[in-house]
Amino acid sequence: MNNPFTFTIKRIRFDENYHPAENTRTTTNFANLARGQSRQENLRNTLRMINNRFNALAHWDNPTGDRYCVELDIISAEMNIESSANGTAIPLIEILKTQIIDHTTQARIDGIAGNNFSSYVRDYDFSVLLQAHNKDRAEFSLPDTFGDLHGQLFKCFVNSSSYTDNFNKPPVICLSVSSNKTYHQTENQHPILGVEYQQDEHSLTDDYFKKWG
Repeated sequence: MNNPFTFTIKRIRFDENYHPAENTRTTTNFANLARGQSRQENLRNTLRMINNRFNALAHWDNPTGDRYCVELDIISAEMNIESSANGTAIPLIEILKTQIIDHTTQARIDGIAGNNFSSYVRDYDFSVLLQAHNKDRAEFSLPDTFGDLHGQLFKCFVNSSSYTDNFNKPPVICLSVSSNKTYHQTENQHPILGVEYQQDEHSLTDDYFKKWG
């Protein structure tokens, strides 16, 4: 498949001095922490909570609970369309990239990318396209090819040289979503991820993200 898109990746450190970029989504969790009069206190408390939680999970060689700290970079991906008349880059997604710092060995451990996935196309699909399609309809339905564009764009990005040149691991997407399905606790319990839950049937969100491959 010919890829008509190229991608530009920008990084900004998520620390107590972080300020959201002008085109950062207003509903993005890490951006909301950095707004208002208590922005710096909120950021410090969040970073402290992250480090405390990580050290609590990695406790076996960490008697004082302060061996590790987590560095976070906010990754913004912009899509460039070759046929665009003005060559303007379109903001596509934002994700978090982690680095683990070991204060005992001074090692930097490459973490995962993809946490707190934030997407402008998803916003449009669910907040604009889906609502417009179901306006004045007696029964809820999906537009034809709902989610196909987002799935293709995501796969283009992950398979692009921009992604593979910057990240050594495939993305791990963490989302907070609402669902009207019933979840049931299973007997599986991961030492870090916690208890596994399963639902009786797929939700709209499940089907939507399945198209990402």
